[in-house]
Amino acid sequence: QASLSYSNIAALTRLATKSGWDITRTLDNVKIWTHEEGAVLSFKVEMQVKVPSHVAFSLLSDFRLRQRWDRHFQTCKLLQAVSEEEKIYHVTSPPMMGHKPRDFVILVSQRQPGRPQEPYTVAVRSVTLRGMSPSPEFCRSEILCAGFQIHSSSSSSCTVCYFIQVTSGVMPYLAANLTGSSKSIEDTALECIKFLE
Repeated sequence: QASLSYSNIAALTRLATKSGWDITRTLDNVKIWTHEEGAVLSFKVEMQVKVPSHVAFSLLSDFRLRQRWDRHFQTCKLLQAVSEEEKIYHVTSPPMMGHKPRDFVILVSQRQPGRPQEPYTVAVRSVTLRGMSPSPEFCRSEILCAGFQIHSSSSSSCTVCYFIQVTSGVMPYLAANLTGSSKSIEDTALECIKFLE
């Protein structure tokens, strides 16, 4: 578990520091970038939020609050609190046109900054858990790497960066965005800001 958790944080850090991000959309307080590498498409969504970074961190690291602002989360149940910093959740997503609803078993690893310049980190990846085998009513999907990095801007504001690496399993949710309309990501980002503030 320690190595899983370490690789979860490391994968997000690696994704965040990759070069070659292309900016696709700029709004007042939201910027969206994409990064393509082989069959994997990554998104980065940067949000300017008027709350202290530690507040954003505590709200974003509890995934049971995620349904309040992310309509892709229909239910989210805590399966196992491995430690204070590692939790395993079962998440279901609403069905899309012609698709069964999806479900995910995810490990969420949270870290406070070790040094002042470092961000707060909430990393997410799929894991397999005995007793949570795929159910016929859902299409079990996988998250390779996703999560948040939260950088303090001032004592009362921060920059929240959300990253996700997208495989074909998550594609139906983002298909609309790939045709040039980043509407779904954009709407979710605005809901996230509203929820945090």
